[in-house]
Order: sequence, then C-alpha cells, then structure tokens
Amino acid sequence: MTPGTITAQITDYANRADPYPLYAELRKTPVRREDDGTYVVSTYEEVRSLANDPRLSNDTRNRPPGHARPGQPAEETGLPPSFIFTDPPVHDRLRDTINRPFGPPHSPRFLDGLRGELAKVVTELLDAFEGKDQVDIVEDFSYPLPVTAICKVLGVPREDEPRFHVWADALASSLDPQSGGGDESQEKAQRARQDMGAYLTDLIETKRRHPGPGILSALAPDMTPADLEATAVLLLVAGHETTVNAITNTTLTLLRHPDVLQRFLQDPGLAVPLIEEVLRYEPPVQFVPWTTALADIDVAGTTIPKGSPVWLMLAAANRDPQRFADPDRFDPDRKDNEHLGFYTGIHYCFGAPLARIELHVAVPELFRRVTFSQLLEDPPPYRANAVLRGPRHLPVAIEGLTA
Repeated sequence: MTPGTITAQITDYANRADPYPLYAELRKTPVRREDDGTYVVSTYEEVRSLANDPRLSNDTRNRPPGHARPGQPAEETGLPPSFIFTDPPVHDRLRDTINRPFGPPHSPRFLDGLRGELAKVVTELLDAFEGKDQVDIVEDFSYPLPVTAICKVLGVPREDEPRFHVWADALASSLDPQSGGGDESQEKAQRARQDMGAYLTDLIETKRRHPGPGILSALAPDMTPADLEATAVLLLVAGHETTVNAITNTTLTLLRHPDVLQRFLQDPGLAVPLIEEVLRYEPPVQFVPWTTALADIDVAGTTIPKGSPVWLMLAAANRDPQRFADPDRFDPDRKDNEHLGFYTGIHYCFGAPLARIELHVAVPELFRRVTFSQLLEDPPPYRANAVLRGPRHLPVAIEGLTA
C-alpha cells in the first residue's frame, strides 16, 4: 500500500480508535482509485450495489499479483478456500450444505436451542466479577463467550476450547490487508491453520465413527474432510472475532452514551433496536478488502476495470448521510435501519443469527447485573486489525454486582 494514500491511513494503527473522519473524506469520492490500482467504494448505494453484483468476485485466487490474498490460499494451507472466498456455483453449493444443520428451514431450532447454554456461560463469567472493583470487558467477558458458542456449534469438547482461543486470534490477523504474505502474522496464521487442521482431522474422523452434537457430525457424510476443515476455520474466525467486537463495541458505546444506557436499564425491550444501531454505528467488520472485478463495472460515473482489486467500505457506507439522517449520532430510535453491519447479498454474514443471539443473551444481562462506574481508558487500546476493528482491552471500574 502506497504511503500517504487514504487506504494506508485507514490501515495505519494511529487511526484505529477513530477512522470515521477518514471515511467521511472517502465518501466525497464514492469510487476512488488508489495509486496501486485498488478501487475503494465508500457510499451506501454503491457498496450495496456492488456487494450484490455477480461481476464482483470474492474468490481471492482472482486477485492480481502483488495484492494481498486474505485467508491464505490453498497451496499454503493444504485446504480449499472456505465458502466466503468462493463464487457461485461453488459458494452456493457449500453454503446451502452447511446451512442445513445450522438454520432454517432444515434446522429451525438449532441456534435457538443454544440460548440456555450460552446464558449459563454468561452467568459464570459475570459471577467471576464478584469482589472486583475493575474488570476488562474483553478479557473477562466478550472474548470467552463466542469461542464457547462456536465450539458448541461445531461440537468441540469443552476441554478443548482453550486451543480455539489461540487459533482464533492468529487466524483473524490474516484478514488484515496490512498482513502481507511473509510477515509474522501470516506465519502465525499458517501455523494456526496447520494445528487446527490436524486437530479437526482427528475430530471429524471421530464424528464420522461416533456422531454426536454439533454440525461437524451432521456435515461429515455430505462434505469432504478438506471442505469441512475449511468451513470450521471460517466459522471460528467469523463466529469469534466479529462477535467479540460486537459485544465490546456495544458496551463501549453504551458507556459513552449514559442517556441511552439509562433508558436501556429501564426498558430492556430497547435491546433489539439498540443492538442494530450499534451494528450500524460501530460495525465489527469495517470493510471487505478481498473482492475483485471480473469485468468492467460502471459505478457512480467511474469504470472499475476488469481485474481490479476492490475494497467495499461497510463502515463508511453505514454513516452515509445520503442514506442515514445525522449518521454520526448514535440513535436507537432510528427508523429504516438497513445497515451493512453484517454485509449484504449472497455473502451476507453466515453467522449473523448466532451473533445476534449472543448479543441478546450477553448485553442485557451484563448491564442488568453490573453497576458501572466509569471507563478507565477512552479511547481504549484497539486491536491491530483494521478489518475486524474492536478494542483489545476495555478496562472499566465497577461498583457492584447483582444476583
């Protein structure tokens, strides 16, 4: 990435705490060509249109030489691309297969059936706050919960969950466009894939012989071991890092808006519009940097040439004043809030239903039981990743814990 370009500024850690002024600058040119040939699309209608355009490919094998290929290509991992990095018809076949044990219409009660178990985990995590006058919301609450959730979805034994925490961190780093092919984060990601792949090979074989709970058992007869491993890796990243950020961003946003927090404490029914507004206002996935034009595409008076890398700036589109009135204001009463926090089109976030369940189990209970005093760092320290943007730590002072 050329130093001084706006994409370089966006990926610069110095701007991680508040990238929104950069996004506002981007929107002045809805489709902008960077010096390296990347096209950056930042306004709502244009992002939404391209995300639904079959001429835009998610298959990172279509990336031109010299541009990052997030997710590590097959020749480096021994695995085929996960379905998020494929196009139809392969994408549709894999996604339809994976969805059968995961959600409607084939398994309408699977995710909802996890609520009770997730509620128990939330209770255990909050019980551990007892006697403390400060906690780190990330380390003590939002980070442990999603790994437990995705392990339950996959059917991973509880005693093996700690391994997945380590793998999730390493794999998420590989989605950052700053993580070039040979740097330390990519090497860690490759090792994590190898270690997780070896673990999953054994687990999948066990599930084939002795089916049990979780979608690995359900999918084992219908998918190759390699496709099943690639899917499990994807679900770990998509099901963990994004939900950690969503829970943490919701907590931070509420603590920064005490008037809204007070309303929420008095009216827990506000949770639905409040959480959807956070997904617009502080989305856990800021942009999608791995798409490629398969043909010349005319957008907002600009032609994106065939073969060009394209970044779709979801967080910028979510604050487009042409789509959302007063977009920089956090407003849970916002109407027609069709945000792009979970993307759109055929690549709409597969794990969105699970993420929403986790948010609706975790956030109301967190604020019901914990009396917060103040944020101890604002802005808090952020993760290095510009794509999956969220605080690395969120230290807060607390006054007490209710039963």
